[in-house]
Amino acid sequence: MLDSEFVEKYTIHRMVGTETVAAFDCGDNDLNDFILTDAPLYRKEKLAVTYTVLEKASNNVIAFFSLSNDRISISDFDNKTKYNHFSRRFNNHKRLKSYPAVKIGRFGVCVSMKKKSIGSKLLEFIKLYFTTDNKTGCRFITVDAYVAALDFYFKNGFVPLNEDDADEPTRLLYFDLNDLDEE
Repeated sequence: MLDSEFVEKYTIHRMVGTETVAAFDCGDNDLNDFILTDAPLYRKEKLAVTYTVLEKASNNVIAFFSLSNDRISISDFDNKTKYNHFSRRFNNHKRLKSYPAVKIGRFGVCVSMKKKSIGSKLLEFIKLYFTTDNKTGCRFITVDAYVAALDFYFKNGFVPLNEDDADEPTRLLYFDLNDLDEE
């Protein structure tokens, strides 16, 4: 559950229809362009659902994230041995060639709100959203994280799917929602 201070100050809003955001700057042109231009197109084509975080006092968008369906598949691993090691977290009769996940496609916090734990609170919200009443049978959260954001995701419990992609501009990370049961 999000802490009461967050709930008092902010609202998480699912964007609908042709709704747009007029102004937003997280310091990354690609992320800014997504929320300012592309989010309605992704929504129309049913490729992603975007959520904004509004500051109640000003009604300004201070953060956003988009979610879409994903999976962790045998083809995501460097080799079958790594996949077999990964799949040991499941009972033998539940080992599959892929496992359901939700992908954080885009995630941005405006420049003025950085270093205030807003991003961590939003990851907490996403984790709880998919574990409360198990809405979709989703086991994992995935993200193709920019290298500059790796420490943020690591701090929030995400781990790399493969160690070998360390030289890539993004890294595929995942969070096992069953880990929440252990906390």
